[in-house]
Amino acid sequence: LYIFFFFKGIILEYIQGGEPKTRSIDLLDLSPNTDVMALVEEIRKGEPLITASCKEQVIHLVRRLQEKLGEQEDRKFYLFKVLRTHILPLTNVAFNKSGSRFITGSYDRTCKVWDTASGEELRTLEGHRNVVYAIAFNNPYGDKIATGSFDKTCKLWSTETGKCYHTFRGHTAEIVCLSFNLQSTLVATGSMDTTAKLWDIEKGEEVVTLSGHSAEIIALSFNTTGDRIITGSFDHTVAVWDVGTGRKLHTLIGHRGEISSAQFNWDCSLIVTGSMDKTCMLWNAMTGTHVATLTGHSDEILDVCFDYAGQRIATASADGSGRVYNAETKNCIAKIEGHGGEISKICFNPKGNRILTASSDKTARLWDAATGQCIQILEGHTDEIFSCAFNYKGNIIITGSKDNTCRVW
Repeated sequence: LYIFFFFKGIILEYIQGGEPKTRSIDLLDLSPNTDVMALVEEIRKGEPLITASCKEQVIHLVRRLQEKLGEQEDRKFYLFKVLRTHILPLTNVAFNKSGSRFITGSYDRTCKVWDTASGEELRTLEGHRNVVYAIAFNNPYGDKIATGSFDKTCKLWSTETGKCYHTFRGHTAEIVCLSFNLQSTLVATGSMDTTAKLWDIEKGEEVVTLSGHSAEIIALSFNTTGDRIITGSFDHTVAVWDVGTGRKLHTLIGHRGEISSAQFNWDCSLIVTGSMDKTCMLWNAMTGTHVATLTGHSDEILDVCFDYAGQRIATASADGSGRVYNAETKNCIAKIEGHGGEISKICFNPKGNRILTASSDKTARLWDAATGQCIQILEGHTDEIFSCAFNYKGNIIITGSKDNTCRVW
C-alpha cells in the first residue's frame, strides 16, 4: 500500500488481483484544531486498507497536512531568477510536485528541464520535428515527462537522464493537450484530429482511441481515481469517458461556444467547464447532468479551476477580470479586478486561500481568494504572460511569457 497526501485529501494506491487500484479519502473538514487521532480512527473504520501497521504513517501525513493549514500566509514573493529559456517563443511551463524542477516547451521543437533553486538548465529533450506544445510531469512521482507536439506525436522521457522511452504515434493532426493519470500508468493526448488517445506508459502502446467529438479537442483531464477522463472540444461539448473501456459515458451539452477548459473537483463528484460563450457550467460527474451556470463575465472565459478542496471555483476571462464562486451555493463570492488585459490563466495555491492570475498586460497577480483583494503584482515581463503555476508547497511561483523568459518568484 502506497499513501500520498494532497491538500485536503489522501490517496491510497494498492494492488488487487494483480491490478493497480487507487482510492481517495477527502479531509475537507480538517482544521488546525482537529483531533488527529480521532480522525484517523474514524478513517480506519471506513477504510479496511488502512491496517494497524500503516496507521502511524497516516497519522504522520494528517499531522503534516494540519501543520500546513496552520501556517501563516503573509508571504510576499520576490523575483528570484529570470531564465532566458529558448530561442523561440515558449508554449507552456510545468512544475514537478515539489517544485524542485520545472519544464518549458517551445516553438524551437525542444522541451527543457530546469533546476528551480539554481536556475540551471539540466537537460534539453530533443527529437520532435515541430513545436513542443503540451508538456507534463507524471506528478506526484515526477520521474517522467510527456511532450505533445505539432508533429502529431507524443514522447515519454526520463526526467533524470533525458532518455526517450517511447514515441507515441497515431494522431493525424497536432497534439495540443496531454495529461498523466495520477497513478502514472497512462498518458492521455488530445489532438486537432478530434480524438483523444490513451497510451500505456510501461508498454509504450496505444490503449484506446476516444472518438466522438466533431471538432478539435483542446482540453482533457483525468479524475483523481483515474477511472474517468473528460475531453473538451471546439464542438461546444465536453465528453466523459470510461478509462477502462474507452466508452463515452456522457456528453455535456449546453455551452454555445468552444470549450476552453474543463476539470474534475477533488472527490470526482463535479465537473467545471469554461467556454467562449462567456459562461462557466457545473455538472454532476456521475450522471452528466447540468447543475448550474455561473454567469457574470462580459467576454470569453479562458480558464477555470477548482481549489484543491473543491469548495471554490475560479474563472478567468478575456474581459480582464476573474471571479470566485462557492461550489455549493453557486454564488459569486469575489471579483478579481485590476488587470489591464485579458486573463489567460488562473489557479489557486494548494492551500486555497490565494489565487494567481496571468495576463496579457504583462503582469501576474496574487489575490486573496476570499475577498478578491489584490495582494501583490508580479512585474517585469516585457510581453504577455500566458502561463503561471505554484509549486506544491505554495512558496514558489513560475511565470512564462511571450518575451521568451520564465521568471521564478
